[in-house]
Amino acid sequence: MEYAASDLKPRERYKVLASFVLPRPIAWVTSTGPTGVVNAAPFSFFNVFCEDPPLCMFAVNLRPDGRVKDTLVNIERTGEFVVNMTDEPLAHAMHETSGDFPPDVGEPDYLGLKLAPSTSVAVPRLADAPWAMECKTWKIIDVNDRRLIMGEGIHFYIRDELWDREAMRVHMERYHPVGRMFADRYCRTDDRVVFPTAEGAKP
Repeated sequence: MEYAASDLKPRERYKVLASFVLPRPIAWVTSTGPTGVVNAAPFSFFNVFCEDPPLCMFAVNLRPDGRVKDTLVNIERTGEFVVNMTDEPLAHAMHETSGDFPPDVGEPDYLGLKLAPSTSVAVPRLADAPWAMECKTWKIIDVNDRRLIMGEGIHFYIRDELWDREAMRVHMERYHPVGRMFADRYCRTDDRVVFPTAEGAKP
């Protein structure tokens, strides 16, 4: 089976990409509305791409009825946001925040998620997230009905028990992130494989 991308409709291309580029990390993005309402929404067209400066990017599409999502409206207004990562205890709540909440209803408040003040931006982070990155908008790129939001990470939060400060490594046995598959399907990441270092490669 093969396709020329130009022969597929955009929705069909989305299905091909989302079905095979798996699993995808999830940016659980918090942003703040004009009245102070804190929005939290998950985006799985997401990853980090650079460390100098530390850049991440996620894609925001329009709602099915053509409305712009609150996350994009908030980020365009304030120029800042927080990317929170999700682990297994938070996975169901993360999925619930993907619902169509009105702008005056904050998902964290509605679902009972605790917030914590950020250090370098006004947007709060999710207090129970295992990892969070405070971001300033670096660039926003228009791609048809999507906006690609690139953020520069300016402050990191790491849950204490997850991090070996001396080795600068995560304690993988304590970190249980969740990945996005497609539709309402997610995956756990505890079935892990370690391969020996390839001959000639630097460890």
